[in-house]
Amino acid sequence: MIKELKTLIAVAREGTFAAAGHKIGLTQAAVSAQIQRLEAELGFDLFDRKGRSAHLNKRGQQILLQAQELLRLYENLGSTTPGLPPSVLVNIGAIASVQRAYLPDALARFHQQCPQCRTRVVPGLSVELINLVDAGEIDMAVMIRPPFSLQSDLRWTTLALEPYRLIVPRKMPGEDWSALLSDQPFIRYDRSSFGGRQVDRFLRQMHFTLREVCELDELDAIIKLVEKGVGVALVPQTSAHQPWPKGVRALDLGAHTFHRDIGLIHRSRQSLADPVAILAELVIEQAGGGIE
Repeated sequence: MIKELKTLIAVAREGTFAAAGHKIGLTQAAVSAQIQRLEAELGFDLFDRKGRSAHLNKRGQQILLQAQELLRLYENLGSTTPGLPPSVLVNIGAIASVQRAYLPDALARFHQQCPQCRTRVVPGLSVELINLVDAGEIDMAVMIRPPFSLQSDLRWTTLALEPYRLIVPRKMPGEDWSALLSDQPFIRYDRSSFGGRQVDRFLRQMHFTLREVCELDELDAIIKLVEKGVGVALVPQTSAHQPWPKGVRALDLGAHTFHRDIGLIHRSRQSLADPVAILAELVIEQAGGGIE
């Protein structure tokens, strides 16, 4: 049973029987046989099989959590050091601005309601986090909505629409955002990020000719550079930047305003383990209930 449980965990992490077999040194047929034995022993299916992918169903998610705990206990057998009390681990990905905003409050409420659970926050860019959720390596992520359609088994809940502003050094004169954007050195939001792609599309649609001096992804760093007079920048106004730092001022783009869609991505509610579903609801509540 132990080897079957290890194989189950590998399949859940890798997403396919073939990839799991490569990871743990078994053929795809051997992996399939072990999973079939485990399902026969339990008396129910663990996966929703679609093509080559194998995604855990709701009962499979629950068995996965139990399997992880059983293996932890098994590995501690004979240890002279008492093991940690049984716990359930929930993995959530988050972009940097969300980690500084409402995520800590949601996590605090979660640990009050589920003291037996542990959480792990995985940082990263949105393009990385969506791949981790899709591969089953993390349970959910709070990120920028991607500019492409989601896989059919992934669900999106919008938490906030953050308007982009042109930020300039506080002492810089002028109220015409388009003139300042054209005339001043420009600090670009990294084009490899989903948020940076929005800025890039906007600039191309508006046919601006810019004098770029720097490109980076971290919003706080961009704001700090503007504060130090390096240039101007187009950035979203996040909940962590209300109000803006004293050294900058923000100009509204008026009718040309565009927004960054921040939301929660996870698999369908029916396939979520109970602790994962609880944390998802708390994140949504902490962000204000989500936006339809």
